[in-house]
Amino acid sequence: MNLRSRRTGSALVAGIAGLALTLSACSGSDSAEAATTDQGFPETITLAAIPAENSTDLKSSYEPVIKLIEQETGSTVDFVQASDYAGVVEGMIAGNVDLAFFGPFAYVVAGINGADLTPLGAVIKSEGAQPGYQSYGLAKSDNASVNGLTDFAGKKVCFVDPSSTSGFLYPSAGLIETGVAESGSEADISAAMTPVYAGGHDASALAIAAGDCDAGFAFDTMVDKTMIEKGDLEPGELKTVWKSEMIAGSVFAANNSLGAENVEKLKSVFVEKLNADSLEAAGFCTGDDCRITDERAWGVVAATDADYDGVRHVCEVTGSEKCKG
Repeated sequence: MNLRSRRTGSALVAGIAGLALTLSACSGSDSAEAATTDQGFPETITLAAIPAENSTDLKSSYEPVIKLIEQETGSTVDFVQASDYAGVVEGMIAGNVDLAFFGPFAYVVAGINGADLTPLGAVIKSEGAQPGYQSYGLAKSDNASVNGLTDFAGKKVCFVDPSSTSGFLYPSAGLIETGVAESGSEADISAAMTPVYAGGHDASALAIAAGDCDAGFAFDTMVDKTMIEKGDLEPGELKTVWKSEMIAGSVFAANNSLGAENVEKLKSVFVEKLNADSLEAAGFCTGDDCRITDERAWGVVAATDADYDGVRHVCEVTGSEKCKG
């Protein structure tokens, strides 16, 4: 099993990712004099996201989203697969990203660091569901030495990314509350255990299953559904030894440089039309191909900035440097 390379420095990764976004096709917000479509949108809209799992073709899971945006705006969507949450945040702040799909933590961090953005809607797993998910603390089912977070002390523990909501922030809060770690700083986490940053939720789960990590973290759907359906994990191969509180759902957000009227239009489009049923009816996809993003969500429901106050509270608990502007 190949883990992604362990991060050697957040600043370096952020710089590389930010550079990639800066060099991407010019976003519609680059100039007040940029040409617009008949619907009043920039001729090109840049949509950015990072993979929740190892993926060489993230764009394919966004194709229905892209088709809908292009139909409703008249714009050409330039999709950017970023390598790091920080790159998307920097791209939004710099005006090189018009739309982005954020994990809850990345959304909060973007605002803290000066991004002027508005939530368009949070994803839900199935029709009628509430937006949100949980972080899981995991170990191999036959690992008798790990049965709760207190057992993570002194172990080799897989996290996803220092900027991941369910792969680092909420786990850090759990480790603090159980007395394993003094704070959510990477230094204090490293003092309490040997952290490995796997780079993806699937990579973290696979590392635990392979014995490369004694324990670790990933979000619920990845280990309960996605990886089992793909055959990457056997049912019961991992055990869940901890669950976080419900975390606000991953969210599509718009750069307010698109203009208030356009942002409101996009809110309506995302909430009313960005779901599997509507996408299939429009002929953009069929069957399971209509599940959006690599979280394989059914659709999008309304979201507000206040929905992410829980994440902000966990930032206060952990004292994470990642939460600071």
